[in-house]
Amino acid sequence: MTDIILKNLHKSFGNFVAVQNTDLTIKNGEFFVLLGPSGCGKTTTLRMIAGLEIPTSGEILLDEEDVTFLRASQRDIAFVFQLFALYPHMNVWKNLAFPLKMQNMSASEIKTRVLEVAKLLQIEHILKSKISGLAGGDRQRVALGRAIVRRPKAFLMDEPLGTLDAEFREQMSLELKKLHERIEATTIYVTHDQIEAMTMGDKIAVMDQGKVLQYGTPDEIYSRPATKFVGSFIGSPAMNFIPIESMIQAGDTEVQVGDQKMAIPRQKTNSLSNHNYIGVRPEKLEFDDNQGIPGKVYGNEYLGNRKICTVETGFGQLKVRVAKDTSININDSVRVKFSPESAILFDGQTELALLSENQ
Repeated sequence: MTDIILKNLHKSFGNFVAVQNTDLTIKNGEFFVLLGPSGCGKTTTLRMIAGLEIPTSGEILLDEEDVTFLRASQRDIAFVFQLFALYPHMNVWKNLAFPLKMQNMSASEIKTRVLEVAKLLQIEHILKSKISGLAGGDRQRVALGRAIVRRPKAFLMDEPLGTLDAEFREQMSLELKKLHERIEATTIYVTHDQIEAMTMGDKIAVMDQGKVLQYGTPDEIYSRPATKFVGSFIGSPAMNFIPIESMIQAGDTEVQVGDQKMAIPRQKTNSLSNHNYIGVRPEKLEFDDNQGIPGKVYGNEYLGNRKICTVETGFGQLKVRVAKDTSININDSVRVKFSPESAILFDGQTELALLSENQ
């Protein structure tokens, strides 16, 4: 069983704190995604797991073995970099065979493994080609092959699709997921692309400013964001936030929004601030002739069979996702409403989601 456990992991560079007191458990066979904006600490976390950075404090366990201070070469982990890290003067076969030669494997075993991986990644036809002459997608397959051929305990991938164009990224992300399902190896994948994370990950940890703000399944992260940042970072368009200029008390089932009261889920906790937020996903908002927040349609963006309507209100812009044939035009005066169960309340001081009785 290849579980990876991080206990109170912390990394500082002088006065700069890159990763703060992180606890995570990556279970055997999971495709686990570290997601967040640039500089959030996700790559530093990955490099500590790989043994390329030494933690300031905390522990890293691999298969219940403490590997916190072991060298990278002693961890039986394969690292796939964004820029491939291949040997350009060698052909594909030699690149795949190189890590096996370093392990002093026999020529017959090397041949068996290289051919096996080449077939898996569908690169048999380029085994004699030089790396320097390959397209980006083929180089990425070779980089993956060189990691897989070793049969390590776990794979670590640092934005491996970052240099590919949009079409190749989509294709390779699907191939990576299929590949993971075939080899069933524990994988930790770093990306800043939330669509990539949501489509590929079994579990996702969302990071910001060195902290893990939430981790869970893609549905949990999307449907029940633990913080205002997670709600704003996950989703395209992001979650809408409607300000509430009042305290929220345990037991409340409605709040004052402007000149009207709106129903909310019954609250279990109190807010710490007089300036709080209702969070609602764009697809949970709807237009109504008689009730809701008044506003004017500012723009329509067509996305296949759906469209995103941007509505200017007294509380800022709200994004509403509706069917493309919905009769809403620019400059129309509208009202926007939401059902109580679709709302999540966030404390304005801590930016944490407040608990409701249906959670």
